[in-house]
Amino acid sequence: MNPKLTSERLRRRAAVYIRQSTPGQLLHNQESQRRQYGLAEHAQELGFREVNVIDEDLGRSGSGFVERPGFQRLLADVCSGEVGAVFCIEASRLARNGRDWHHLVELCGMVGAVIIDPDGVYDPGLINDRLLLGLRGTMSEFELNLIRQRSLEAIRQKARRGELQFCLPVGFCWTQDGKIEIDPDRRVQQTIHLVFAKMTEFGSARQVLLWFRGERVLLPALTRDRFGKATTWKLPVFHSVLAILTNPVYAGAYAFGKTEARTKMIGGRIHKTEGHKKPRRDWMVLIRDHHPSYISWEQYERNQVTLAENTHRHFSMDRKSGRGGRSLLAGLLRCRRCGRMLHVTYSGSHGEVPRYHCRGAHINHGEGMCISFGGLRPDEAVASEILKAIAGNAIEAALAAAERILQQQRERRQVLSLELEQARYQAELASRRYEAVDPAKRLVAAELEARWNVALQKATDVAAQLERFERESKPVLLPDKETLVSMAQDLPAIWNAPSTDMGLKQRIVRILIREIVAEVDEQRGETVLVIHWTGGQHSELRVKRNGSGKHSRCTSLEAVEIVRRMAGLFRDDQIAATLNRLGLRTGAGNTWVEGRVRSLRSYHELPAYDPSQNATSVVTLEQAAASLEIAVNTVRRLIVEKVLPATQVVPCAPWQISVEALRSEAVLKAVTDIKNRVRRPQSAYVETERPLFSGA
Repeated sequence: MNPKLTSERLRRRAAVYIRQSTPGQLLHNQESQRRQYGLAEHAQELGFREVNVIDEDLGRSGSGFVERPGFQRLLADVCSGEVGAVFCIEASRLARNGRDWHHLVELCGMVGAVIIDPDGVYDPGLINDRLLLGLRGTMSEFELNLIRQRSLEAIRQKARRGELQFCLPVGFCWTQDGKIEIDPDRRVQQTIHLVFAKMTEFGSARQVLLWFRGERVLLPALTRDRFGKATTWKLPVFHSVLAILTNPVYAGAYAFGKTEARTKMIGGRIHKTEGHKKPRRDWMVLIRDHHPSYISWEQYERNQVTLAENTHRHFSMDRKSGRGGRSLLAGLLRCRRCGRMLHVTYSGSHGEVPRYHCRGAHINHGEGMCISFGGLRPDEAVASEILKAIAGNAIEAALAAAERILQQQRERRQVLSLELEQARYQAELASRRYEAVDPAKRLVAAELEARWNVALQKATDVAAQLERFERESKPVLLPDKETLVSMAQDLPAIWNAPSTDMGLKQRIVRILIREIVAEVDEQRGETVLVIHWTGGQHSELRVKRNGSGKHSRCTSLEAVEIVRRMAGLFRDDQIAATLNRLGLRTGAGNTWVEGRVRSLRSYHELPAYDPSQNATSVVTLEQAAASLEIAVNTVRRLIVEKVLPATQVVPCAPWQISVEALRSEAVLKAVTDIKNRVRRPQSAYVETERPLFSGA
């Protein structure tokens, strides 16, 4: 019997502390577990009647960066004075850092507990044992740090050569000689290529996700089990699409050390978290052109810029990428006064009217807004400049659009064809497995037959899906020369069509324009836009602003004044015809009809047509023709020749002829000559600038 194991200590409880650092050790290092659990029998052999096994820390590191509830429980039991001895396989099992180790030794010395391992019994109350325990703890900590340092340096050296093997993303695999190659599965290759093609087309990871889920195109994913890793197919989620677009491995680059671990104090204890992304300049290893790639490094860089511009919480001084909103210039406008990017808000009954504000100072410092202006007219003005810039390339754009549609159909057809090929292979494999089983094993045969039926049904469904796609796909023909020329002429109509995708227009604008510096000229009532084109050129646009109380669909003052002058004297249909002859339109750009004139009169409180007004003193062109018993065109000719005096309220309005003028001697003589077919001298005709058919 060891003299350090006194009867008092043997009456207390023995604490057996068991720990392994990782879950992998729990699965594969079973012998270490058995040795540690065997300490409970060793404690009973030494004379301890009550043995408490503490194994809550299995799979937890003893470095001090993770919470260890089992160790905290051990410390609490030691402090209570109920523990006479602490059993462990070695000092490193209790702690891998000096603080936890010395804390335990200090507490054991205070309560009179001993520490026991297979090599001996140590009493922290004795100076020699305490010194030995301190050295063992220090050596354990030094050993851990030395192993970690050697391991990390070896990993770094191998990574710098591009030879360190790590888990590759889907679409790649390691060869037997340690090289990275593209997955030989053609379906996997085609689907990964399709992700990058759609990113180039849409310019948004979310739009790529929506397209894949809308078309029901499956993405490959890696799954791991005890048999190794396998490829499964499922509908993508946003994270899986973003992981493909942001991984430099797809661009042929070997990247290592992209993340880091961080430590912070929480509740007096150090906590370590991993997986924090580092900026590219801080990556440990980046080797370009290391292996075959799906895209070029330049395309990868463009994708990262686009994704960064798409981020909502990106740096406020950077422009934002087109996100498909209703405003054309969102994310491009910068305030000339303070240099901040402008925000956009929407109003209107359907939220379709944009308005741009510079409210960065208001949000950050509580100050007033710099500038604010409506977005409809600036969007139209910039769109007009864009159309001028790309008008010469309309034919090429039409060809590219048609080719893109053809390419999309080919890609979709190829996806379904590869999926059908794989489904048929799985059905054939299930068939071979069913045929190879012993018929006497009925339960196994029944299960394999059920799996065969499922595989056959899946192959049938995919074949039907491919057949339906072939049936519903409309043939796309490249437009001929005449069609291309007409498209070049109709480019503004195509651009302004409601069916045209706003996201596509935004991406076109962002290709051509770097940014737009905006200012408001209060004195002239204009919005000043300085366009910074991508090529380095600059141009200035001045857009007229609406006055107070007005909007872009207000009826013009000229039209209102004409209606004001004709109201009460003419019918609403006559007023509408006059406005249309003058080429005037409503505020919405429509032609005039009787109802619109009536609405305008009612709004401005103008009188309606009164037939009794001037009924006896003034007649119309038709009434004058009936009174003189001649044709209407003859009366109009007499007016043009200034034989018959007549007036118009405004040009192109109906003529007004006084009754006294019809009874004048000159008019009656001219009418008599016309009826008697008397030819009048040429000099009688008077030249006039007024058109012959200027009014009704």
